[in-house]
Amino acid sequence: MRFLEEKVASGQAESIAEAVDMAIQKVRRLENRQKLALATARYFEQMDTHSAAEESDIARDFGSAASAIDFDHEL
Repeated sequence: MRFLEEKVASGQAESIAEAVDMAIQKVRRLENRQKLALATARYFEQMDTHSAAEESDIARDFGSAASAIDFDHEL
């Protein structure tokens, strides 16, 4: 409860309910990241050599294209 009260006192949340919602959102976001990481690992573990090579080519191409973007100015 102290954590939630500190969120309200610091102005990060307007109420205890909002602080609870923020905490729940953070936990769900962390859980979803973990699920995605596990699913991604499984995907690559089951991949055959040819598909893995294609994935590497695609990743390299995307990385190359993304390097030309100045994300600080895009946002």
